[in-house]
Amino acid sequence: MKIDMANISYRDSHEVLASVIAPRPIAFVSTVGENGVFNLAPFSFFAPLCTKPALIGFNVSSKRDGQKKDTIRNIESTREFVINVVDEALAESMNQTSANFPSDVSEFTEVGLTPVKADLVKAPLVAESPINMECRLVQILEFGEAPRIAGFIIGEVLQVHLRDDLYVDGEIQPSMIKPIARLGGELFCRTEDIFAMERPYIYE
Repeated sequence: MKIDMANISYRDSHEVLASVIAPRPIAFVSTVGENGVFNLAPFSFFAPLCTKPALIGFNVSSKRDGQKKDTIRNIESTREFVINVVDEALAESMNQTSANFPSDVSEFTEVGLTPVKADLVKAPLVAESPINMECRLVQILEFGEAPRIAGFIIGEVLQVHLRDDLYVDGEIQPSMIKPIARLGGELFCRTEDIFAMERPYIYE
């Protein structure tokens, strides 16, 4: 079977990419609006982009009617945000924040999560997350055609907060984070079956 990506709908194209590029980490992004309301939303088109400077990027598509989502509007306003890692314990709350709440309603309050003041940015950390990354906006790239414009947000990671038990002997312990990841459709996955392979080269 072959899929001609240029001649399928927006929704079908999304489902193809979401199904074949998997599993995908989840950027649980917290922002603050001009009205002072904290916003929280998950995005799984998300990746590291550069090591030094430490750059990350994630995609925020517009709503069906072409309006911008709160996350991208808040980032355009403040030029700051926090990416919180989603572990197994946060899975259900993360999923609930994907509902279409009004701009004057905080997802923190609606799903029972705890905002914590960040050190360097206005957006709050999610206290229940094992890892939080304070970020400053570098650039927003726009792709697509109206009404479904996608904004790819590039941010520089300024500071990383780690739960103490995840840092052992000077190293982050990935196997202890227990992050969840997104597959296609309604499917998610856990990182339970972890294995190691020795690389045939050494980073310098």
